[in-house]
Amino acid sequence: MSEADELAPLPSEEFECGITLTPKVDRSSPITVRQCHYSVPARFIGQNVRVLLRGNDLLVFERREIAARHLRLTRRRDFRDELDHYLEILLAKPGAMAGSTALVTARQDGSFTEVHEAFWAGARTAHGDAAGTRALIEVLLLHRRMPAAVVEQGMAAAIRAGTTSADVVAVEARRAAALAPQSAEDPDDEGEPPPWAEPSGVVSLTARRAQLLEDRRPLPDVARYDQLLTRRPKGTA
Repeated sequence: MSEADELAPLPSEEFECGITLTPKVDRSSPITVRQCHYSVPARFIGQNVRVLLRGNDLLVFERREIAARHLRLTRRRDFRDELDHYLEILLAKPGAMAGSTALVTARQDGSFTEVHEAFWAGARTAHGDAAGTRALIEVLLLHRRMPAAVVEQGMAAAIRAGTTSADVVAVEARRAAALAPQSAEDPDDEGEPPPWAEPSGVVSLTARRAQLLEDRRPLPDVARYDQLLTRRPKGTA
């Protein structure tokens, strides 16, 4: 293989094997891709979203950011629901929470824990089904900006204090986050991107040129065209 040293290097950009689709989000917040149903955040209802369908997973994008990620389904009419995608809808219709398939999925995958169940039961006892469920949903919304572990600690602290206020949970969750030991890795350290980060799809031309081989071809000669500058159109002085 004497020619191996003469071969150009492989491209540094990752080759995307998935296909891009633009399904429309149903009024109840799912999309249908290849006869399978996937939930997306409720704010996309009525819109067409950009979907990257891969061999093993499905990504939903909002501009360049990933708005939802699901394992790819292979059985027709099967579905995947994520409870977080429906919170705005359930906040307006709390009665739909108990029988929702998204809640069943959350219980099965362990994201809806015993602490959530205890807080919800206490909130419904204290405030009634509708108001108690809304209190739970307000707590679930905290997961979007806080780690799940500290939110669960906040719920546990609120239960011990005999309250089911979402504000108390938020305060206790912030306290738990402040008392948590700092990670051994500096979050501001610039290194390899985390494994869940997706390529933006935008190629930096400056970085790309730096990877190209040096062009040793001679510069083009334009001497022949310079004589055109001395010619004058007929009929001119």
